[in-house]
Amino acid sequence: MIGIEALNVYCGPARIPVPVLFEGRGLDPKRLGNLLMDERAVNLPIEDTVTNAVNAAAPLVRALDDEARSRIEILIVSTESGVDYSKSVSSYVHEQLGLSRNCRMVEVKQACYAATAALQLCAGYLASAASPGGKALVIGSDVALVDARAEYAEPATGAGAAAVLISDEPRILRLDLGAFGTYGYETLDSARPGPEFDIADSDRSLFAYLDCLTNSYRDYTSKVESVDLRKTFGQLAMHTPFAGMVRAAHRKLMRDNTAAAQPEIAEDFERRVIPSLVYPRQVGNLCSASVYLALCSLIDCAVDTADMRVGLFSYGSGCASEFFSGVLAPGAAAELAALHIGERLCERVELSFGEYEALLAENSRCLTPVAHRTTDLDRYGPLARRAMGDRNMLVLTGVEDYHRTYAWLPDD
Repeated sequence: MIGIEALNVYCGPARIPVPVLFEGRGLDPKRLGNLLMDERAVNLPIEDTVTNAVNAAAPLVRALDDEARSRIEILIVSTESGVDYSKSVSSYVHEQLGLSRNCRMVEVKQACYAATAALQLCAGYLASAASPGGKALVIGSDVALVDARAEYAEPATGAGAAAVLISDEPRILRLDLGAFGTYGYETLDSARPGPEFDIADSDRSLFAYLDCLTNSYRDYTSKVESVDLRKTFGQLAMHTPFAGMVRAAHRKLMRDNTAAAQPEIAEDFERRVIPSLVYPRQVGNLCSASVYLALCSLIDCAVDTADMRVGLFSYGSGCASEFFSGVLAPGAAAELAALHIGERLCERVELSFGEYEALLAENSRCLTPVAHRTTDLDRYGPLARRAMGDRNMLVLTGVEDYHRTYAWLPDD
């Protein structure tokens, strides 16, 4: 009985409608239908990889009593938005969350796949009973560096984090231990060679994603007896670079593994996949947090999910992938509803194109190593407070001798 005890996402305090971004950039509106995106999340210049991670995890950690919090024995932060070549992001996160000094902490990287790799490694550790009653906290956290250079990838790129608490009390999802399929190889479909920009080969990435889905699912079926794509999984949740990509992936998976005709495939997509896309369509690609944002969406938006088996697909450029599964706990919907994720997405401040563009130059600097820096809390703090309401929010206050400094915005 190992799995996800608690789950939360943080998707920034601001958003911009995708049609507004299309119009501002002069992009072809006919391609909106291919993206299937409504909004994208936007961080403020007082945020970075650390703040996103902490703001996602803090509600989960605060909900634990002192004894349970002390049992978090592993903290892994998955990111492609690291802030140092040596010092782990997790050290900052560990400090801000007030975790035990006996907790292992590490940062891992494999594009959008690393959080799932971390989850499986932690699940194996806990299942070994090396430390009965122990817990592990995995956080996928990233920032967006995209601007006009990204063209059609810009409207689909999100920012934020997902926090996944793993234990032997899986109140959200019980993992099917040993039921997984993996597939990967070296390719340069996407990369971040510097702290201020990304590169991407969209066509190569699309084909690599589909190739990995096909072969990781095939590997899953080679390890698990009597798998039937249409009957084994009540819902599906996939890494979501953009919702249109998931639609294409589902179509290929169905064509390869069933005899379903196109109308049946379309109906299956509406029933088993659309619930997982409600939140991603409002956020954009959360990188290694993406599949867990999709899982949150599924739990909040699907019906009758108790004891339902979910098939999950995680993909990371470069590339690595995994198809795995788990069973939703009877109380999962109530557990997640208490976090009000959907409401918080709606509460984000909507930016005009001009306001959005004014943030980009500062946002692009958030990962750049500098000896000294001060962020403009007077300018951006009020905007953050408008979105967060009465909730505390960790923000970046500056850099002193290369050491990042943080503070919590007060409730008022």
